[in-house]
Amino acid sequence: MEKNTVLQKDIIEFLLGIILVLIGVGLRILPHPPNFTSITGIALFGGVYLSKRIAFFLPLAAMIMSDILLGFYELSLMISVYGSFILCVFVGFWLKKNKKWHRILGASVICSLLFFVITNFAVWAFTPWYSKTITGLLECYTMALPFFKNTLWGDLLYTVIFFGAYEIIGILIKKGFKLVREGSFYF
Repeated sequence: MEKNTVLQKDIIEFLLGIILVLIGVGLRILPHPPNFTSITGIALFGGVYLSKRIAFFLPLAAMIMSDILLGFYELSLMISVYGSFILCVFVGFWLKKNKKWHRILGASVICSLLFFVITNFAVWAFTPWYSKTITGLLECYTMALPFFKNTLWGDLLYTVIFFGAYEIIGILIKKGFKLVREGSFYF
């Protein structure tokens, strides 16, 4: 690949990363139902379409920047939240080689479940809110079910938006270039 082409690709990827981080921050600080955010969609998208270093950076940057504005919370809970989004990037890496619409939606559901299981286990393990018994753990997961519904719908919505927009833009760009080559497209 030519040096200029590689540089252009890196610049486009960097700019796309900045846009996604800003979207993630903006959607977290705007009023929204609890856990209805775009971070999982960003993590999956990054894992599929962007380089590894950018993919890992996106959800962490969006979370850190928005947590600066919203306020930080207990470190053990933050680690579980941030860690669950990193796992979603790994799911995106798998999805890169298995990209079909039903797998994209399935990966989004898997990421929602990962977030639910990991973060609520952390709430049970690291806070005094629930007894440290199986009953307490089950109570924690039961109390979190309304939040899971929001997580699931938010993850599905933003995953569809990010993946769909990217694919549609790619198709439009290819058609535009085809029209320019054929001389059918005039400014």
